Amino acid sequence: MSRHRIVRTSRRVPQDVLAGLAEAGAATVHEADGRRGAVSPDLRPIQAGARIAGSAVTVSCHPGDNLMIHAAVEQVRPGDVVVVTTTSPCTDGMLGDLLATSLRARGAIGVVLDAGVRDVAELRAMGFQVWSRAISTQGTVKASPGSVNVPIVVGGQVINPGDAIVADDDGVVVVPHERAAAVLEQARQRAANEDAKRERLAAGELGLDMYQLRPLLEKLGVRYVDES
Repeated sequence: MSRHRIVRTSRRVPQDVLAGLAEAGAATVHEADGRRGAVSPDLRPIQAGARIAGSAVTVSCHPGDNLMIHAAVEQVRPGDVVVVTTTSPCTDGMLGDLLATSLRARGAIGVVLDAGVRDVAELRAMGFQVWSRAISTQGTVKASPGSVNVPIVVGGQVINPGDAIVADDDGVVVVPHERAAAVLEQARQRAANEDAKRERLAAGELGLDMYQLRPLLEKLGVRYVDES
């Protein structure tokens, strides 16, 4: 079998689970999944206020070559997030507004790109969501083989096709397909707990007391001193 392949797969997280994960947000989902799945903070959104969750269509490209992103477009279904890595470090502009237009036409809601992006003004005007390692004017070629819908590593995390990708202003988190529904339940419980804490803090209660931190301060040797 060729080491370069395009895998056709129907593996997706149910849309209602994805909607719930998007509402919870990346930070809450990360905590709810046992503080797992956080992609390197070097990957940042190109615009503020983005909040998405979708099933991963994974892409492995040669650096400086976006041929396989074009090949991945055909495998996209509505609500998917395209996740791209390169076989060695690359900050070239692997995605621009034309490719984003093609992806959107297939229903992609965003791209997570462990490389560079360009045409940022146009992408912002489109409202197309991208998290990338760099912004670069440097273009790419379409010449080298790669793979679509295979396991890849992005920002220190293994991502399999069909895994849930949750991304917002805080960053990107991956949740394995088989854990997505359980993590959503944990995220909802965590959000409810945080709502209760938020009310107590807004009413003036101190975090020192709510979290019972005073004994810890004493144990650590922190002392209160009244200035004379």
